[in-house]
Amino acid sequence: MTTRVAAIDCGTNSIRLLVADLPDPSAGPEAPLVDLSRRMEIVRLGQGVDRTGRLAPEAIERTRVALASYAAEIEKLGAERVRMCATSASRDASNAADFRKMVERTLGVTPEVVTGDEEARLSFTGAVRGLPADAREPYLVVDIGGGSTEFVVGTRAGGVEAAVSMDIGCVRMTERHLHGDPPGLDEVAAAQADIAVAVDRALEAVPGRQAATLVGLAGSVTTVVAIAQGLQEYDPDRIHHARVSYEAVADVTADLLGRSRERRLAIPVMHPGRADVIGAGALVLRVIMERAGMASVVASEHDILDGIAWSLAATSG
Repeated sequence: MTTRVAAIDCGTNSIRLLVADLPDPSAGPEAPLVDLSRRMEIVRLGQGVDRTGRLAPEAIERTRVALASYAAEIEKLGAERVRMCATSASRDASNAADFRKMVERTLGVTPEVVTGDEEARLSFTGAVRGLPADAREPYLVVDIGGGSTEFVVGTRAGGVEAAVSMDIGCVRMTERHLHGDPPGLDEVAAAQADIAVAVDRALEAVPGRQAATLVGLAGSVTTVVAIAQGLQEYDPDRIHHARVSYEAVADVTADLLGRSRERRLAIPVMHPGRADVIGAGALVLRVIMERAGMASVVASEHDILDGIAWSLAATSG
C-alpha cells in the first residue's frame, strides 16, 4: 500500500511543492518516492529580513498566491497527509505570526518553523537516498538556501552524526554585501570574508573536513552545476548526481560575479528569480569547497523537500 503525501518547503527565496507516493514499507529502504508533482516558485519571502527583522507584506502576499495554487494541486491529486516546513526567514522575523495565519487560512495546516538542526536532518535524509556507489561515505551535505546554509555530516546507515546551520544564504549575502551590478571587487571580498568565517565555524562544529564526498543541494548548487555542464536548458535528470570539480565551480563563480544582472539572465539555465542572488550562492559553494578541501561536489535534486515527504512515512498507516 502506497501513501500519497504532500511536502512544502518554504524558504527565504523560494517555495516548493512535492506531491508523491511513498513506497510500501515492505519494498525495502532503497525504494524511491514516486513523484506526481514537483513545483517551485521564487517568492523572496525573506526580502529585507536581514535589515528589518520583519517579513514584508508584499513578500507574504507573493507567498500566499503561490501557496493557493499549491493547495489546489494537493486537493486535485488527493494527498492524504500534508506537511509544510518554513525555514530561515520565518524563523527570524518579528511578525512571523502574520505569516503563520496566512498559511493556515490558505493551506489549512500550520507551518512548522523548523530549527536549523531539523532542517539539516531533513535535507540529509532527502539527499543521501539513492546516491551513486562512487559517492563514498561519510558525506558532507550542504544545503545553500536564501537565508542560511546547513552543514550535515553522516552516513547512509548511521544517519546524521553532526549538523549546524549558518546564516550565509544567497539572499542574505547579496543584501548584506553585493550591491553593485556587477558587484565590485571590494564587495566580493567582503562577502567572501564573511562566508569564510561562517564556514570555518561550521567545519569546527561538524567534522566536514573528514568527509569523503561533498553533496550540494538547492538552486544555487544545481544552477552552478548546470552552467558548468554547459546545458542549454535546465535538465534535472542531467544535473541530479552530476559531479563537478572545484576548478569548474571557481570558474563559474568568477563568471557570475563578473556579469551584470542582465547578462546573468541571458544564461540559458538561469531562473529569472535567481539571477540577482546566484553570484552569492556560487560564492558560498566555492568557499565551502576551499575551506573543506573538497576537489569536487556531487549535486542532488533531492533535498529537504524529499526529506519532508519521507518524514510523513512515520505517521502513515
